Amino acid sequence: MSKVYSIKTVQKMPISLDQAWDFFSKPDNLKEITPANLGFNIISKHHGSTMYPGQIIEYTVKPILGIPLYWMTEITHVIDKQFFVDEQRFGPYSLWHHQHHFKTIDGGVEMTDIVHYKLPLWILGDIAQVIMVKSQLSGIFNHRYKAVEDRFGAWPGAENKVIFG
Repeated sequence: MSKVYSIKTVQKMPISLDQAWDFFSKPDNLKEITPANLGFNIISKHHGSTMYPGQIIEYTVKPILGIPLYWMTEITHVIDKQFFVDEQRFGPYSLWHHQHHFKTIDGGVEMTDIVHYKLPLWILGDIAQVIMVKSQLSGIFNHRYKAVEDRFGAWPGAENKVIFG
């Protein structure tokens, strides 16, 4: 049986909680913080402009050899300006559960992402984790960290850490 993996990232941003929430709670902003080489494209027509529990967002990504993969997530939990959770309903993972937490700190906002994921195909999924998936996810979160810094400014002395569990 394939293992459940986890990722945790923490990023401090020199902006208000309102600014952070406004940006990250709009599905259309996902493309801005996703690496271009993934070919991320929202294809759902009726997902709405702001987040709400039960919201379905459909998109395609091209993580391997430019081959488009369909991915559908549902926003399952939202507490305004505190956290939201997206869960994969259909897509490349057997499990994808992504928590986004926000809290006010002196001088800005701390955003914490916690992802639990499981790959399909049992032992082959575990091999793919070692060969490709772990480094690809690390690259995605590193890109996102830089894109957020470029948009909102860097936190003095901050360093990017993607922690796998």
